[in-house]
Amino acid sequence: MGKLVVIGGQKLKGEITIEGSKNAVLPILAATVLNNGMNIIKNCPKLKDVELIIEILRKIGCTVKVEGDTVIIDSSTMNTTKIPEDLATEMRSSIIFMGPILARYGNVTISYPGVYVGLLAQ
Repeated sequence: MGKLVVIGGQKLKGEITIEGSKNAVLPILAATVLNNGMNIIKNCPKLKDVELIIEILRKIGCTVKVEGDTVIIDSSTMNTTKIPEDLATEMRSSIIFMGPILARYGNVTISYPGVYVGLLAQ
C-alpha cells in the first residue's frame, strides 16, 4: 500500500463523493423486509443486480419507489415468502433474501440462485 505525504503548513479540506457499492447495498435492500415498515436507502448505484433486487422486492409485495439514487421501500405490504424463480435464477445474490424472510416469517421458498433452470434439464 502506498502513502500520501503532505508537507506544508496548510490544512487540507474539501469534499469527495463516494459512489454506492453494489456489494453493500444488495444485503441492505434485502434486509428491508425485516422491519415491516418504511425504509429509505440513499446512494444506491444504478446497476442490473440492484434493479433485480428491487424487482424481487416488488414481486414479494413490497412497495418500492426509486427517486434518483434513493430507494424507498415499504415492506409492510409484503404478501408472500416465495421468491419468483425467474428472478432468483437470474442472479446468485438472490439468496440474501433467505435470512430476512426466514427471520420475519419463519419460512421461505427460493430456487437455486443464479442457476438457469433450462441448464438443469440437460
